Amino acid sequence: MTSEECQISEELKGCYENLIVIDIGANLTNKKYGRDLDSVVQRAKDAGVQKIMVTGTSVRSSKEALRLTRLYPSTIYSTAGVHPHDAKSMVDEELWSELQATAAAPECVAVGECGLNYSKDFSEPRVQRDAFKRQVEIACELRKPLFVHEKEAQDDLIKILDEFGNKLPPVVIHSFTGTVEQGIRYIEKGFYLGITGYICKDKSDGGIRRLLSERILPLDKLLVETDSPFMYPNMRASKLPLHVKDSLTERSMNFVNRYCTFQRNEPCALPAVVELVAGFRNERPEDVALATAFNALKLFGLSQ
Repeated sequence: MTSEECQISEELKGCYENLIVIDIGANLTNKKYGRDLDSVVQRAKDAGVQKIMVTGTSVRSSKEALRLTRLYPSTIYSTAGVHPHDAKSMVDEELWSELQATAAAPECVAVGECGLNYSKDFSEPRVQRDAFKRQVEIACELRKPLFVHEKEAQDDLIKILDEFGNKLPPVVIHSFTGTVEQGIRYIEKGFYLGITGYICKDKSDGGIRRLLSERILPLDKLLVETDSPFMYPNMRASKLPLHVKDSLTERSMNFVNRYCTFQRNEPCALPAVVELVAGFRNERPEDVALATAFNALKLFGLSQ
């Protein structure tokens, strides 16, 4: 570790009587938070969520995410990007200029959510690929990490990223829900994987649970996120192994049970996600919290 990394690590170690965690992906510009965002952010802090990255998925939502960073300084950070579903909306250069200007702001710490999604046809694959390439170019120019969405499009996504060679900034595969094989391909590329409450839903033998339980995903490439209001961590799922359920604390469960639903997840659920990850990895939640917070601080350059 460098002296700077050691300093970050030591500061974080003194930080958690309760888990201190960083949510690298929450869609707080969603209209479901329109009436009580102050309460949502305060609940997150009370639960131990130190910082929240608000995801931009269009030019409009990227600007709104940036606005939130100024309302909640040092707590909220933003990303700026165009989701593959919205790729068809990028019809003129003025929109691209607006996106780049938003992404260049210091409070914006990553380019995305961008990528490819072939599971739905909201935008044609060719249009998605063109929009994704433009955003990778922006990330390379600004030297900011890429916040990537991928569904049923791994081959094309990797092909595009490979075109940029050593100019490519760090890559985060946001809200990873793929197979072990897909995860290994990303890990071998040196990419980070963002893990959400989807681990409660994943019942396959060859998915995220195996990536965690066999520790195929290294701790230094692991990030945690709620993807709120989506990816509710259903801790009552019948297929959750008993030792994983036993890793959940009453405190984290109270935040989920009291404030989160299938219709509206919140960042305050993140400590429960960390405990679930720790349960599958057979590690202490404190160690997972420390590692993922350290990874996020270092990767995105978040202030402490």
